Amino acid sequence: MASTFMTPGVYIEEKNAFPSSITAVETAVPVFIGYTQKAERNGKSLIHKPTRITSFAEYIEHFGSEFKPRFTLADADPKVKQETFNINGKPTVVKVKDNNTAYFYNSIRLFFGNGGSLCYILSVGTYGNQPDGVIIAADDFIGSDSKPNVFTILEKEAEPTLIVIPDIIALGADAYTTVYTQVLQHCAAMQSRFGIFDLVKQQPSDVLEDVIGAFREQIGVNSLNYGAAYHPWLKTTIVQPDEVDFENLDASVELDKILPEPAAALIITKFKGNATPDKSTKKNFHQCLKAASPTYVHILEELRSLMNELPPSGAMAGIYTLIDNARGVWKAPANVSVSMVTAPTINISSEEQKNLNVDTMAGKSINVIRPFTGVGTLVWGARTLDGNSLDWRYINVRRTLIMIEQSVKLATRAYVFEANDATTWITVKSMINNFLQNLWKQGALAGAAPEQAFDVQVGLGATMTPQDILDGKMLITVKVALTRPAEFIIITFQQQMQQS
Repeated sequence: MASTFMTPGVYIEEKNAFPSSITAVETAVPVFIGYTQKAERNGKSLIHKPTRITSFAEYIEHFGSEFKPRFTLADADPKVKQETFNINGKPTVVKVKDNNTAYFYNSIRLFFGNGGSLCYILSVGTYGNQPDGVIIAADDFIGSDSKPNVFTILEKEAEPTLIVIPDIIALGADAYTTVYTQVLQHCAAMQSRFGIFDLVKQQPSDVLEDVIGAFREQIGVNSLNYGAAYHPWLKTTIVQPDEVDFENLDASVELDKILPEPAAALIITKFKGNATPDKSTKKNFHQCLKAASPTYVHILEELRSLMNELPPSGAMAGIYTLIDNARGVWKAPANVSVSMVTAPTINISSEEQKNLNVDTMAGKSINVIRPFTGVGTLVWGARTLDGNSLDWRYINVRRTLIMIEQSVKLATRAYVFEANDATTWITVKSMINNFLQNLWKQGALAGAAPEQAFDVQVGLGATMTPQDILDGKMLITVKVALTRPAEFIIITFQQQMQQS
């Protein structure tokens, strides 16, 4: 519109009738960090480049397929408590060959199988060109003189809200101090992210208190409210029977000396006579062995069972997404069944969970995944690692406030350098009030009325002094009453006198 009126006529001026609005940011966008078969798009490398995908098919296209681990067979030691199976009457154990533990691909499948959708993939290396396996090294994640720190890379990405690193647990307890502490530090610095952590796989010979104690001692005490840990590992159905064959056995395993069936020996002898077997020949050899040797099928099933034991972080990232989309980030991600899972690897009882859920010393709560008869495998814990804090005890409280903070932050950015006066204050306050009232209607905030659920203050004499205005500061105070889960439901019964 013309600023100076010089020509006679009618002029129209449009004014906005409504304040700006705040849109809630995405809350369940995990970034998976680990090793992939390949990392390429349109001929360009995707290593150390966070890549947004929306489906498992898109993952396959850019990052390839599964890692094929190799195993050895050994006679069981009767002095060691371990899972065994019989071959020719001898107790035998399956052992993973060194540098053959990579959980990334199957964790992605577990993520999509539990409700996952949008996510980011950050590849730190590839295993497609490494026939001897993949070496998982901490400096691939935290950086070195020749390698970048993945968390520095992630600082430039605004969308991810969850961090999942399933591969790193292959390092054992060393993952806690070298990588997990940096995840917590990164999340606290960004104030927009939350870490999902695995514990070391508990073996039959391990003591639960020792496994938990090692994690609590080494995770530290800094920024604990920005992460949650889950235990135990899960027995999944991700790996199907047709994905396991003789190539999963190390070259040192001599099938002709192990399989007792005479027909199997003839098939193996004929196959060894072929110096350069192609893909079709290998497939026929595998199918013939399956038909001729029940022992071979038994061995493959043991390998598949071990391959299907996965850390729970991938499944939990999917459950976070499922709950956020169905109910909202304010719903605790607990009392939910885990899909594509038959049972946890360790059955933790209610009595054993007491010390995991409530840590009286440091508050480092561990969320347990437990089987329930007739119900299935359920997530039975909803605490952050800061389990003794009344502010940040629960995962949904921490993540809901992250969502509110980031949403308000992005919306108020439009008012940077606007006039620091009553007009701007009223506009900003109305905008935040409207946003919080919508959240209250959806059930994110507690209170019978909006004034009981939230309070927004801004302005001279309320949050600011004249000196603040001279310094260019507009101070806004937001108070919210977040909903908390009913973790303990206590029902009291007592008898009363007969009335008639």
